[in-house]
Amino acid sequence: MRSDEAIISGTGLVKRFADFEAVRGIDFQVRRGEAFGFLGPNGAGKSSTMRMVSCMSPRSGGELRVLGMDPDRKGPAIRARIGVVPQQDNLDLELTVRQNLQVYGRYFGLTRKEVRAKAVELMEFARLTDRADHDVQPLSGGMKRRLTIARALVNDPEVLLLDEPTTGLDPQARHLLWEKLFQLKQRGVTLIITTHYMDEAEQLCDRLVVMDGGKIVAEGSPAELITRYATREVLELRFPPGDQHAAVDKVRDLAERVEVLPDRLLLYTEDGDAATTRAHDRGVRPISTLVRRSSLEDVFLRLTGRTLVD
Repeated sequence: MRSDEAIISGTGLVKRFADFEAVRGIDFQVRRGEAFGFLGPNGAGKSSTMRMVSCMSPRSGGELRVLGMDPDRKGPAIRARIGVVPQQDNLDLELTVRQNLQVYGRYFGLTRKEVRAKAVELMEFARLTDRADHDVQPLSGGMKRRLTIARALVNDPEVLLLDEPTTGLDPQARHLLWEKLFQLKQRGVTLIITTHYMDEAEQLCDRLVVMDGGKIVAEGSPAELITRYATREVLELRFPPGDQHAAVDKVRDLAERVEVLPDRLLLYTEDGDAATTRAHDRGVRPISTLVRRSSLEDVFLRLTGRTLVD
């Protein structure tokens, strides 16, 4: 379903709020039929970018095209062809599952007959058929999230924007949502996702950008970013707090990069088992060792740092 056609593109895109520049001249392209991710810490500019793409906030500078149109000029035409899943569910809690879908469908000009049929289709997709005539208020978080996504599909959008789609959900609900999003991508829907879950980005995104301080600091597929900014494996050596500093000089040359944390050392290396053996031969005695493959989280933390951003 994917093509090289850019369904969304930004060039030198800027968003300012008074004297604060939230998005600082970014360039990106989203291809038709792919899942594209925006990753970054709080305040990186992800949500500001998503709001510009979804025609909810005008740009302050640069160029932006969504479905070949300028959002500042063709906002209603674009909104008719996209779906938006906000970070917080904003369902009508006093209505039933079915009514939430039918009422929302009427906003897009669907007839009563059309919204009745569409509601049945979407409830089946979201695995909510048995809850069709239940009020939304008592539903679980996972059910509400599935309903929010189903509602965003009522107009058969070409592009679906998802802001932190699985925040607060348990693992079972998260995996079910991943399955539903994968099905949408297989049907040709272009997905644009912001997420704080690195495993989610690895699972869902064909390509992604990492944002920090309003700029794009890296772009590529998850595998490309891991290859570019990390190593094949990471060796974690855990120590009693404070003891890890004494081991740094003994292991520094065993890895491409050594990171010191409060209770451990992270050795970024191509062969974690070999590094473990050599560290032991040098008298390094951690409480525990763990060899794991490098992940997108390692890339994210290297590019954006470990300092909490509020």
